[in-house]
Amino acid sequence: MNGQLHIIGAGLAGLSAALTATARAVTVYEAGPAAGGRCRSYLDRELGIRVDNGNHLLLSGNTDAMAFVDQIGSRGSLGGPGKPIFPFMDLDTDARWIVRPNRGAIPSWIFRRSRRVPGTSATDYLKLLSLARIRDDRVVAGCLPRGPLYTRLIEPLAIAALNTKPEQGLARLLGTVMRETLLKGGSACIPLFPRQGWSETLIDPALAWLEMHGGDIRLGQRIAALEITGDRVTALRTPDGTIPVQPNDDVVLAVPAPVAADLLPGLTTPDAFEAIVNVHYRTDAAGEAAAMAATGDAGFIGLLGGMAQWVFVKPGHVSVTISAASDIVDQSAEQLATSIWPDVRTALRLTDPMPTWRVVKEKRATFAATPAQERRRPPARTRLANLVLAGDWTATGLPATIEGAIRSGRTAVQQLRPA
Repeated sequence: MNGQLHIIGAGLAGLSAALTATARAVTVYEAGPAAGGRCRSYLDRELGIRVDNGNHLLLSGNTDAMAFVDQIGSRGSLGGPGKPIFPFMDLDTDARWIVRPNRGAIPSWIFRRSRRVPGTSATDYLKLLSLARIRDDRVVAGCLPRGPLYTRLIEPLAIAALNTKPEQGLARLLGTVMRETLLKGGSACIPLFPRQGWSETLIDPALAWLEMHGGDIRLGQRIAALEITGDRVTALRTPDGTIPVQPNDDVVLAVPAPVAADLLPGLTTPDAFEAIVNVHYRTDAAGEAAAMAATGDAGFIGLLGGMAQWVFVKPGHVSVTISAASDIVDQSAEQLATSIWPDVRTALRLTDPMPTWRVVKEKRATFAATPAQERRRPPARTRLANLVLAGDWTATGLPATIEGAIRSGRTAVQQLRPA
């Protein structure tokens, strides 16, 4: 495999594939004006600050993501509490609590009332082991009994991880996340997020690393079609001409599922999607200080009983994420911002009226993590000898997360057939 590697798509999956193929000449083609896909930052001119187009959270147990940031030298740009803490608030009762696993693999924290979910006992947590062992098509809501552990921890984590409501979300995907993080001990579930933005942590350093190592990044270069002869891709068609794919070249298709299906006829991909709504509220120095005081060391808080689900305190603003948001995504931006602000104000103990805001809707943010859609996720290998697939929608065994996207890029390159 000493030919050129053509990577179509400069989201995390495509960049991960490029970083994995260190021994090859790599060209990355990105249709848009910027790399990063759903994990990037930009200047919002109305707010006057840089914001992330998605509020993602890494955990220290995300081994592929950690390898990615170590390769590009950006681990120092990640912040967070430095310890495994997850603060929550129930907006209906005003109750606040912090889930605080101990760092070791033996979960001694479940025997301390102050560190676990209120209303739970140590034996309740044994149910997490059964969740991690699920291999069939049961949904999250059908695997665990209702009670404080479910409503105050499992349900919000499931919605965040799967971007699908627990009544439809595939339990084994959540089980995989649990096995790789919480069930390994607190040292594997320390929250991490960028001190500035996701572009500064994941995207810009990756592009710089690739360019320094001879990679060719072509932004604004749309691949309109693949030319296929026999069992190989022989050319990439663009609106401006054709790019030959030589006999020793390979192609990684790292685009969203609908685009991949258009480029490769006959490919089965997920075709049902879930929305995510993010709302950014501008804060002044006093508001930011109050928000930091309310979230403590964590810098974020999970909310129950309201519209807002997770609130993150960021430079110059607080940012709200609502996952599995298909039932509200069609509301007007003003209606959403106005409805969500009271939750934010209560959780962060703010007193000011609603500040300047920005609502960002992603109607097709991720595939719906249902049993039916899981069966539509293709493997990295395709019927073509020199074409592999990458993307969080491929069969990674994980839901559509940063970890899944990065893992898919690594897997794709590893699956390329020897020349």
